[in-house]
Amino acid sequence: MKLGIALLAGLLFGLGLSLAGMTSPAVVLGFLDIAGAWNPRLLFVMLGAVLTTAIGYRLVWSGPRPWFDDAFHVPDATRFDKRLVIGALLFGAGWGIAGYCPGPALASLSGGYASVFVLVGCMVLGWWLGARVPGTKS
Repeated sequence: MKLGIALLAGLLFGLGLSLAGMTSPAVVLGFLDIAGAWNPRLLFVMLGAVLTTAIGYRLVWSGPRPWFDDAFHVPDATRFDKRLVIGALLFGAGWGIAGYCPGPALASLSGGYASVFVLVGCMVLGWWLGARVPGTKS
């Protein structure tokens, strides 16, 4: 059941990204180009995501446990450390260079472009390498 819900959520997320144009690197790079031809479309997508998440969290956390699990699984990390900053910088640099963050990159695989397959392959390799860095949890 949990796998089916996860698949449905992923498909809905991918559809939303596609409808919003987030599978086009030009839209994302246009948002990042604040000194040139700025495109605010991504801002509206982010605002919609924040609003949806705020409502969703209120609904989910109002119950004693999640609908499809026995307990809530909350990360225990609370520190703002060097690993977090380096990870954020690498994420932002990759997003700015490629025009994709992980969700839209995965959704864009359906387009069949070789460059997206290379990007996702490098992304998976980065996750694999990151899980093997000493002092990190996987």
